[in-house]
This record gives sequence, C-alpha cells and structure tokens, in this order.
Amino acid sequence: MTSGFRIRMTGRAIDESHRVSSPLELLFDLTFVVAIAQVSAQLAHQTEEGHALDALGPYLMVFFAIWWAWMNFTWFASAYDTDDVPYRLTTMVQMGGVLVLAAGVPSAFEDQNFTAIVIGYLIMRVGLVSQWIRAAIEHPEGRTTAIRYAVGISVVQVGWVSRLALPAEWGGWTFIVLALLDLSVPLWAERTGMTTWHAHHIAERYGLFTIIVLGESVSAATIGVQGALANDGFSGELVVIAAAGLVLLFALWWLYFLEPAAAGLTKRRNRSFYWGYGHYFVFGSLAAIGAGLEVAVQRGTAHAEVTAAGIGYSVAIPVALFLVLLWVLHAPLVPEVVIQPVKTVIAVVLVLLLPLAAGLIGLGGVIIGIALVTAALVAATLIDLAVRASRAAA
Repeated sequence: MTSGFRIRMTGRAIDESHRVSSPLELLFDLTFVVAIAQVSAQLAHQTEEGHALDALGPYLMVFFAIWWAWMNFTWFASAYDTDDVPYRLTTMVQMGGVLVLAAGVPSAFEDQNFTAIVIGYLIMRVGLVSQWIRAAIEHPEGRTTAIRYAVGISVVQVGWVSRLALPAEWGGWTFIVLALLDLSVPLWAERTGMTTWHAHHIAERYGLFTIIVLGESVSAATIGVQGALANDGFSGELVVIAAAGLVLLFALWWLYFLEPAAAGLTKRRNRSFYWGYGHYFVFGSLAAIGAGLEVAVQRGTAHAEVTAAGIGYSVAIPVALFLVLLWVLHAPLVPEVVIQPVKTVIAVVLVLLLPLAAGLIGLGGVIIGIALVTAALVAATLIDLAVRASRAAA
C-alpha cells in the first residue's frame, strides 16, 4: 500500500534490498495479456490461411508497439516508482492506452490500419511523459536526463501521429525510421547520466513478462484445442500435439530461468541496453510459438492452405530463434553461460530439421520432436550444473 498521497519522486537506490515487482506493476502487466492475445490470434489466423509471411510485417510492427510501451514503463518504474496517488493515476492512463492499442490489432493485420494503435500509443505517451516531467521537477540530480526523455518521447510521438496522414505505401520505411528514433531516445537521454534502475528488479520484471507471453501461448493452444474439438471431435493426435505443446512451453520456461540475468546486469550495467532491447525478439518469438501451436493443435493441414511442414516451421523457427537468443543475450553479461553453446547449436539444428520429416512422422511427430529436443537441452544443462557443483565441492 502507498505510504502517502504524494511522495517526492527521487531516484531509487540501485542496491535496494528485497526489491520486487509491486502490485501495481503486476496489474499493469495484465493489460498486456489482452494485447498479446490479439496479436498472437491474428498471426495464427494468417498462418492457417497460408499467409504467414504476409503477416510477418504487421506482426513485428504491432509487437514492437506492445513491447516498447511495456519497456518504457518498466525501466522508469525501476528508477522512480513512488507508488503514491499521482503515480498510480498516471499508470492507469498508460493502462488505458494499452487496451486501446489491443483493440486496434485486428485492423492493423486485416486492413493495415494503425489508427487505433497510434491513438493507444499516444495515450500511453501522455502518461509516461507526465511522469518524466514530474521526475525532472522533483529529482534535480536526474533533471537533465528526465527532460531529455520527456522531449525525445514527445518529438517521436509527433512523428507517429503524423505518419497516419502519409500514403499507405510509405508505411514500411516510415515505421522503421520512427522505431529507430524511439529506440534512440534512451541512448541519447542517458548520455547525461543513467537512471537508477535496479538490476534484480529489472531481471524479475523481464522474467514475469516472459511468463505472461508463455501464458498466452498456453491460451492460444487451448483455443486451438477448442477449435479442433468443435470441428473434428476428440482424437489421439489432438491429445499428442497438445501434450507436446505443453512440454515444449514448460521446457522453454525452464531454459529461460536457468540463465542468471540479475547477476550479470548487476556487474555489467553498461550492457543493459543490449540485453533489454534484445528481448524484443525473445518475447516476439515466444508469442509466435503460441500462434504456431494454435494452428498445430487444430490440425491445420486438414483445413488450411498450408502444409504440415509449413505448420511445423511456424513452431520450429521461433523456437530456434529463442534458443539462439538465450546465448546471444546472456553471453556478454556473464563469464560463462549456463546453457552450453555447443548444445544450443545441436538443439537448434535438430529443431529446424524436424519439419522436413513431416511427410514421414506427421505434424504430431514434428511437434513431439521439437518438444523432446528442448526437454533434452534442459536435462543436459541440469546435468552440466550438477557436474560443476560436484567438481566445485571436491
């Protein structure tokens, strides 16, 4: 609970003990459940229709808006969360923006209409900029950085709104330019002094968002099961694919939390941008896995304009990307990654080869194979940890 109506906003200590996510942050995250569910459902629908490549552009654009909105709030909260009444109200404004953004996801995929998404984004930016202005007023030591954030975010947001008036054929390259400008704001703002984000708090926040995305994958698979039951009834193949999907998601969760991100961020704060920005692809790949599993459990080969191998790759490619990113993002943070690179490479190769055998082992066999490979990677890593512990104790 908040300790007062208004608390002076100052930078929180980077070594604050027992720093964990607040109830408000957890509530804020729940609004993203809706947005991620929408984007995953749209990708699944397009994949089932055989338009996965066409949907890739809108998917990456919409997911960027979702991820970047969450990122901005999370890092600001890590440095300046006061949990007083004004802070809670401005957070509520940002939550409203997320819900507006989520409502605009179908139009973005079907009609390339990003109006609702930009409006939602604008609402979130109003709340965020007001918080940066408050930080500039109440925290003199970080005033320059806070002002830079407020100005930079506002200028780029003007660009996003102006983009709505541009010809549709300019959509792709203008998005890339504005996205790069958005990504550049923190790099520019923190040149005058880094905000006092908390390494363990940030690592926990990213872990919680990973769980949210994995949860949406479970939800997507459940929707797929419901669709399959409605269309074709109960079958052994349905049970097998659904069970394999659960094993796969559980293994991916296990692998993510094997890497000690908090310890790495504590020792190498200067690499936080690399680690934090790279998670766009981690979260995006996990959401895409959910979409692929939704199509797989509906046995899309019987109803959709896509082959069993195509559905297999809609799961295999994001799984492979996720595995590679675990090494790519954590290797610069820690002396030695927990999941050995050689084992990661072997797992990635096997995952990418399995869909080619769809004609022999069926779609169910492909999903089972991918699940077994990731589960084997978990087991091999646990064995490695046990061996290291035994040697250290000897």
